[in-house]
Amino acid sequence: MVNRPQLTAYERNAPDPRVVGAALEPSRHSVFWIEDAGRDDSCTPLSQTAHADLVIVGGGYLGLWTALLAQRRNPGQRIMVLEAHRVGWAASGRNGGFCEASITHGEENGRARWPEEYEKLSRLGANNLDDFEKDVHDLGLDCNWERTGTLHVAVEEHELQWLGADQLDRQAVREVVNSPLFVGGTRHLDECALVHPARLAIELARVTREHGVEIHEHSAVTGLSGGRGGRVRVETAGAVVTADRVVLATNVFPSLLRRNRLMTVPVYDYVLMTEPLADSQLAAIGWSGREGLSDMANQFHYSRLTADNRILYGGYDAVYHAGRKVRARYEDRPETFDCLASHFFATFPQLEGLTFTHRWAGAIDTCTRFAAFYGLARQGRVAYAAGFTGLGVGATRFAANVLLDLLAGEATERTELEMVRRRPMPFPPEPAAAVGINLARWSLNRADHRQGRRNLFLRALDAVGLGFDS
Repeated sequence: MVNRPQLTAYERNAPDPRVVGAALEPSRHSVFWIEDAGRDDSCTPLSQTAHADLVIVGGGYLGLWTALLAQRRNPGQRIMVLEAHRVGWAASGRNGGFCEASITHGEENGRARWPEEYEKLSRLGANNLDDFEKDVHDLGLDCNWERTGTLHVAVEEHELQWLGADQLDRQAVREVVNSPLFVGGTRHLDECALVHPARLAIELARVTREHGVEIHEHSAVTGLSGGRGGRVRVETAGAVVTADRVVLATNVFPSLLRRNRLMTVPVYDYVLMTEPLADSQLAAIGWSGREGLSDMANQFHYSRLTADNRILYGGYDAVYHAGRKVRARYEDRPETFDCLASHFFATFPQLEGLTFTHRWAGAIDTCTRFAAFYGLARQGRVAYAAGFTGLGVGATRFAANVLLDLLAGEATERTELEMVRRRPMPFPPEPAAAVGINLARWSLNRADHRQGRRNLFLRALDAVGLGFDS
């Protein structure tokens, strides 16, 4: 029997297009988190030649955690963070704010790739989240930390088999979050916290400076040389720094190391933010546990409440532009925002009349194993990590400790992990990368319209360890 395409739950329950238009009309193309967090102008550009014990390239989560933990390990060393724009302006300031325990991009991905050490990876991830929470409290990080856990929901009958054990049935899941689309779900109450992502970055920068680290914004690194038996030369437009050790924490942007140029691709993720909900609107949807929420589709959606009871709603479209380019013009995509808004009101029809205040996008550093990879270069003087694939809020803290272990030449439980010792496969060069990625996107969309059945192309990717969802 031919498996004919069917409308998804979001399409079957789509609102009137006028509802979508009216909700999006007042929104502006701006990142709510960055706008809400305000500015900190205390990090000046690098203006003179200097020497440092450790230079960190990149002022996002990975760079800031590395600086803070390095100073904690060895107080008194001179550490410099060089940021091309502003602290937390890229992925660290515009993500959903889900701080998850997983360092493997979820259990399924972790068990498939590292089955023999998954239990260890799970324990290390859980410990990292606990230590993260302790740092938030001990350091006084004002980042709206909430250890709420997550709710994973099925919106199609075939997705129920993907939820695993201890499922909530249709009635039970709607008592947690009231949506007519939800047919089942599972709760994971201790595996995730929610944060204000831009405030987290700003607060990490504040505490890092208080520990004696120098942070220089608008100091893009343009070159990296030396390191073979001597110090590493780090070049910016304004000055040069010589360093004993260097950490590259540049996320989705082109690596300063040629060996990593094909290791990641930038995939754009899109987000909407609503106005604050009234008490009556909150009562209509429940959500009193304030869990992070995601569905089980291949092209999945994620959502959450903010401290002032807005709803962030993102995901579904994951867009790759040929050439591995990161461009501001890719961030405003009307057709994607229209789609997200339609899916939002299909999920919460009782919120019709609510408006969106912000819409934005960000580039995710995707690698072929969908979890971070690590390494050393220049005879062990340069360390790097990248490829977090959208789950970096918590995993970057773990990665910072890995990089510091590697630079110190220490054999630790972290450095002995297979996921640390082995690199993933690179993506192919263009045009093969664009053809393959966009064919995978088309195939995932097709699977969601065919009761989750994966076509031959997706099954081939699964067979060689490259299977993924959006």
